[in-house]
Amino acid sequence: MNNTSLFDFTVDKTTKMVYITMEFDAELSLVWDAFTIPEILDQWYAPKPFTSKTKFMDFKVGGRRFYAMVSPEGQERWAIQRYTSISPKTNFKMFNVFSDKDENPEAAGSDWDLSFSEHDGTDGFQGTKVSISIYNESLDRLESLLEGFKIGMNMTYENLKGLLATLSKK
Repeated sequence: MNNTSLFDFTVDKTTKMVYITMEFDAELSLVWDAFTIPEILDQWYAPKPFTSKTKFMDFKVGGRRFYAMVSPEGQERWAIQRYTSISPKTNFKMFNVFSDKDENPEAAGSDWDLSFSEHDGTDGFQGTKVSISIYNESLDRLESLLEGFKIGMNMTYENLKGLLATLSKK
């Protein structure tokens, strides 16, 4: 077991990009499933005490996920993820945008590029690395969300790390 793990969050405001690198002590297929199966996604894809609720998800090119992050008081913050490219077990791309409960998108969104790679330990790390590049259409939107987004992504990373440890033992 690898007792150290990586969560790196870097911002390049000049290109309106966010780069996130995460390492997990789990097999690639399990990490891939955690990002692509709604029943697993909903177990980790929200910073506590929020929860994730997928209304529907069609993981295919041209498909989408419509989901909400739900506060402990029951307030819902909806978002749409449209899948633009999928290379099974290695990469998928999506456009992410906040919306209302009726799927009416807000003005600006972001393009996500998620890459998955398995490491065999020869580089000192054994497990799965996830590299995420996020391009934001709006620098103002990026700057307004940045601090909360970084904290939220770190919290969801910790959620996923814990869930993967539990699922790996099964």
